[in-house]
Amino acid sequence: MKQLDISIIGVPLDFGQSRRGVDMGPSAIRYAGAVGRIEAIGHQVTDEGDIPVGASEHKEHIESTLKNLDEVIQANTALAVKVAAVVEAGKFPLVLGGDHSIAIGTLAGLSDKYSNLGVIWYDAHADLNTAETSPSGNIHGMPLAASIGLGHEDLVNLYSKKQKVKPENVIIIGARSVDPGERELIKEQGIKVYTMHEIDRDGMTAVMKDAIAYLRSRNVDGVHLSLDLDGLDPLYTPGVGTPVPGGISYRESHLAMEMLEDSGLVTSAEFVEVNPILDEKNKTADVAVGLMGSLFGEKLL
Repeated sequence: MKQLDISIIGVPLDFGQSRRGVDMGPSAIRYAGAVGRIEAIGHQVTDEGDIPVGASEHKEHIESTLKNLDEVIQANTALAVKVAAVVEAGKFPLVLGGDHSIAIGTLAGLSDKYSNLGVIWYDAHADLNTAETSPSGNIHGMPLAASIGLGHEDLVNLYSKKQKVKPENVIIIGARSVDPGERELIKEQGIKVYTMHEIDRDGMTAVMKDAIAYLRSRNVDGVHLSLDLDGLDPLYTPGVGTPVPGGISYRESHLAMEMLEDSGLVTSAEFVEVNPILDEKNKTADVAVGLMGSLFGEKLL
């Protein structure tokens, strides 16, 4: 196992969606013992604290149907600057959300270093909506679209005016709630998706082997893991804002993380959508920390 110098960055942002409480996610994950768990594996960990997020009432942008656009842009721009600095210093950025809109900032910051970044989107949702296709106007359903260059220009051009990720370098794992507009976009852009059908039919081992081989074939210069806790079945992660039944199991998720660690491909990660208000005795944050353990090389024997 390679020893890493890991920087934890908290992003207490809940403006990308409509249910309050996910801003407390970073604190819940820290409380669940993230730093100690990773240090016990043998890595160096620095907690960089939280990105400042301004207080505001949830509201629509005056010139957009996207909710809280200004607040999301402000926090994500600060996050992008921080992630870029962490990567420039040779450290592994581990970002704690917050809602999934923070991926816009994470991927923007990573784009300074990685020109051919691979992305594993571990999620029940595709997060490929735009203002035109979104049923809700919630930006946490749009970060992947913005990162491949589609959607509101202020999100697409956040931090730098360029496409942050190539769609053909994206792999979505665990999808089971995809909007019609997203479905069309997946086909148009050639995005690789493993739905729960493929996971149930072929097993997580086969899915992860195929995903890892695919990323290697793309000659990626780094791989970012964006893990939404609603990718797992709500039985294991009740504290999420948009739970979808029939998800990935606890055991399958640990296997996936272990296989990613064995691959040596992952160069950054984020864990998002932990909402303590909706949770049961911090169960979802505990699962997040356990998955981090597997991702960073924790072994039973």
